[in-house]
Amino acid sequence: MSVLKRLCVLLATLAFAGAALAQKAHVERIRGDIVSLQGDILTVHRRSGDTVSVEVKPDVTLSALKPMKLSDIKVGTYVGLPATAGADGKLTASAVLVFPEAARGTKEGHFAYDFGPTSTMTNANLDTIVTGTDGRNFTVSYKGGSNTVTVPENVPVVTFAPATRADLTSGKKVVLVASPGEHGVFEAQVLFVEKDGVVPPL
Repeated sequence: MSVLKRLCVLLATLAFAGAALAQKAHVERIRGDIVSLQGDILTVHRRSGDTVSVEVKPDVTLSALKPMKLSDIKVGTYVGLPATAGADGKLTASAVLVFPEAARGTKEGHFAYDFGPTSTMTNANLDTIVTGTDGRNFTVSYKGGSNTVTVPENVPVVTFAPATRADLTSGKKVVLVASPGEHGVFEAQVLFVEKDGVVPPL
């Protein structure tokens, strides 16, 4: 499997985990800072304050993200938009993930995410961009629906970049999807790691 295809698979798994968590599936999204990597065991200090051990097997695909300019995003691009709904129901993005064209259709749709009680993720085609006083308004469409999401000028805009085990160093921030394993050790399915100062905003 090519690197690009594997990245598409891991992102789909990452996206799926948000919906799966709502259904109490046996996966968990782990966000935090790397404490150490010893062999295949990655120790992560989670944002919640606890420390967990995660087995990262050699066949687990590692990925990072690299920055893009918001102004470089064009109509017709396939994007991922983590967002939060306000009291009026309007969606405001916390980041923009730009998919490569070969990954078009990855986990397409609009579904609950785990940034908070009103957070969502929308993976969709970008139909229109309208510049407003509070940023750019993206109108996106996906199978079965469409949304308008406000994208503030200061949110992270990223696309895929490769990573290796050499990037799993102490202090780096990571986002993982993992399943509970034996003796309290999680098993990584998906792993995004901070690289070149770019923290995964997922």
